[in-house]
Amino acid sequence: MEPVSSAPAGPARIADVAARAGVGVATVSRVLNGHASVRPATRDKVLQAIQALNYRPSSVARNLSLQRTMVVGAVLPWFTNPSAVQRVRGIVDGLSASSYDLMVFDVESEDRQRRAFELFDRGDRADGLLVVSTLPPEQEVERIKNAGLPCILVDAVHPSLPSIAVDDVGGGETATRHLVELGHRRIAHIGDTPPEFRFDWSRDRTRGYERALERAGIEVRPDYVREGTRLLHVARGIAAELLSLPERPTAIFAASDTQAFGTLEAARALGIRVPEELSVIGFDDIDVASYVGLTTVRQPLFESGRRGAELLLRALSGRTVEPRTELLPLELIVRSSTGPAPA
Repeated sequence: MEPVSSAPAGPARIADVAARAGVGVATVSRVLNGHASVRPATRDKVLQAIQALNYRPSSVARNLSLQRTMVVGAVLPWFTNPSAVQRVRGIVDGLSASSYDLMVFDVESEDRQRRAFELFDRGDRADGLLVVSTLPPEQEVERIKNAGLPCILVDAVHPSLPSIAVDDVGGGETATRHLVELGHRRIAHIGDTPPEFRFDWSRDRTRGYERALERAGIEVRPDYVREGTRLLHVARGIAAELLSLPERPTAIFAASDTQAFGTLEAARALGIRVPEELSVIGFDDIDVASYVGLTTVRQPLFESGRRGAELLLRALSGRTVEPRTELLPLELIVRSSTGPAPA
């Protein structure tokens, strides 16, 4: 007669571990969750049983016992935009050494934004939240705070929440001042339409543009300031209009690299040489900017996402994260798309 095997048929269960170690299921659960209330000798027996049975605990069951989802949520607009992708890469890198998974919610309208916050602030979908390049409505800020849901803003600022941001006014001024220092006086600007998500970065870059011109004694011309969207083809059309003016600009500051690429395409289509006849500067320094020789203001896209994830993990560990704004540095990157103003 064949001996009866004491090994369980199929994957081992927590009850099998308890039976082999001679303890209750609750004791095995306490060992798995790292509770200090288990005596060392008992813990050793449970660990030996786990090893002998090759037991793999259910992550779902463990998370339920810990009352955690082990998920971090990220809400952001324009997910396919290159700058958003860079920030998400930074978030993934920042979470890589943790046990948390990432759930990304792309919002393309105020209605989708509202539904995203309603989903996350219930607390059963994510343990913490990263809000990128948008601001939660005030009622959602209150819900998040009342629910005790750790939340970090990236590329946005709110006085009640920890924030990672850059000085967009200063960045816009830096970009425009570079063109002024090259001798340009007819400097146009392509920004964004009023923010759909209570977000002011483009408006702030426009303020920086205006401040740099005023400090240089250059009048801000209304016909040189245009608004569009982050879409390349929209920027291309706006740039074509600017470059068709009777007194066309000799330089254009675009509020994003994508808009700057549209400007370069418009100049090429009109036979306008860059930088001999037109200087173009962008903002962001996305990966492709260096390949096309675009002068731009570099903001730390990857680092902002990574830093946001780092602060969120700190909050999730129970440590205090103050509701203050941390400004990351900007840097002017000069390449071949800008040059001296034409004579």
